[in-house]
Amino acid sequence: MSRLPPLRLDPAPLPGVLTAITIALAASFLAERYDGPQLLFALLFGMAFNFAAEGPRVKTGIDFASKKILRFGVALLGARIGMEQIVALGAAPAAIVVVAVSGTILFGWLLSRVLRRQAADGLLTGGAVAICGASAALAISAVLPQGKDQQRFTLLTVVGVTTLSTVAMVLYPLIVESLGLDARGAAVFLGGSIHDVAQVVGAGFMISPEVGDGATLVKLLRVAMLVPVVLIFAQVYRGAGGVDGAARPPLLPGFLVAFIALVVLNSVGVVPKAVATGLGDLSRWCLVVAIAALGVKTSFRQLAELGWQPVVMIVGETLFIAAVVLGGVLLLR
Repeated sequence: MSRLPPLRLDPAPLPGVLTAITIALAASFLAERYDGPQLLFALLFGMAFNFAAEGPRVKTGIDFASKKILRFGVALLGARIGMEQIVALGAAPAAIVVVAVSGTILFGWLLSRVLRRQAADGLLTGGAVAICGASAALAISAVLPQGKDQQRFTLLTVVGVTTLSTVAMVLYPLIVESLGLDARGAAVFLGGSIHDVAQVVGAGFMISPEVGDGATLVKLLRVAMLVPVVLIFAQVYRGAGGVDGAARPPLLPGFLVAFIALVVLNSVGVVPKAVATGLGDLSRWCLVVAIAALGVKTSFRQLAELGWQPVVMIVGETLFIAAVVLGGVLLLR
């Protein structure tokens, strides 16, 4: 009887992965202690360790965390979404969100043309602003051509959307109050225009529990649009290959298949609520580790070399989606 060969795990990535995890733990501790943006802290802490990026002991693991763990975390995002959440919103808010998301991505593409950036840059910033901030930036980046500046541009996008999302969390409730929006209108505006989920929750519950719950549902609809957007982008850039023109990526990336499967399973009630919550938390943690690794691979000098155009793009897209959503809310009053 033949014996199965022993299972051998490659230990090479371990030092780099442990480095990213340690950075993520430190960032998470500070984020909880000072109620700050966890992903932004992980990115900045990682960049402080850029000197170690090319170290032979950590490079393999840092690359593994910034790619494999990133895609695993994106796949697990599907556990947070169910069709019943989308149906509960009603037709009008859903229409506003769909128009705002689609329009913002198109606006980002147009801005990239005007500013003479690559089309992929506009799709990345537009998708990040339109859908769910840093998480969307990481997911979309995974299917775009992996050029030499692509990872740095992704990190700059994460910094921009996270910063603007935090600013919006403070300012947008004031806009709601000044315009006298009711709870439903406030929920649609906050959930439809603030980039990151955590800041949507914070802004909504600053006003009331009712607004907080409604804004979270609206935000989840935007998160659900990550599936078709990433799928479309994957098909558009399928023939682009990697940095060195390597093999064509698969028709449907594996992490996106897992994402869709989890959405379906969650929608039909197969995934228990406690398990879905646990998978959502694991997803968030994987993204924190991945962005810490991406930070290690990038320096402030490299970000500065990208120029002022990305900042203009992200700010412009942020103002655009806020104007579209607010206009839709006012029309429905």
